[in-house]
Amino acid sequence: MQTSTRDRIVVAAARLLQRQGYVGTGIKQIAQEAQATLGSVYHFFPGGKEAVAVAAIKHGGEDFATLLRKALESEEDPAEAVNACARQLAEELRESGWIDGCPLTAAALETLGTDSEIQQACAEALRSWDQLVSDKLLRCGFRTQSARELATTIISALEGAEVKAQVDRSEEPLQAAGRQLARLVRSYEVGTGVSVDGDDV
Repeated sequence: MQTSTRDRIVVAAARLLQRQGYVGTGIKQIAQEAQATLGSVYHFFPGGKEAVAVAAIKHGGEDFATLLRKALESEEDPAEAVNACARQLAEELRESGWIDGCPLTAAALETLGTDSEIQQACAEALRSWDQLVSDKLLRCGFRTQSARELATTIISALEGAEVKAQVDRSEEPLQAAGRQLARLVRSYEVGTGVSVDGDDV
């Protein structure tokens, strides 16, 4: 079926981009990995490699969002929910042999300073992850500005911790980030927009 062939191409491209980046991934390799012909790839993606990459990044972003959403919903307490995200990321990274980290990192860094569709897709995915965390915090009574800034901090910290976990081949960077982010979330008095140490946020 055409749809299943297209899906195989997108999934294969997402996996390759995640592991070796945009520059290091060729369209022939994508076709081989997807068990599809080169003609099929161009049939579904007339724009070639960049068009496949955009679809793959969107797919990877949605997969990550699903993981994030599930972890956030697994705990009612926002601090524990954030810690659960870190633990889930650490577990999945370990199970992949420290290979499958953030689906966006390599492609995002390779296209910095451009206004390419790839960079736009990466930016959209990151914004959607921020929004998921922010929505969780808002539901738990956080003020809008606090929720927004905390969400950006949480996603940024988890992204950095995931890279370090890959380099170290250890879950500890993510576990440590989860514990400290949970402590940060707990430092806010829910509904006041003020942290416990008195800073107006």
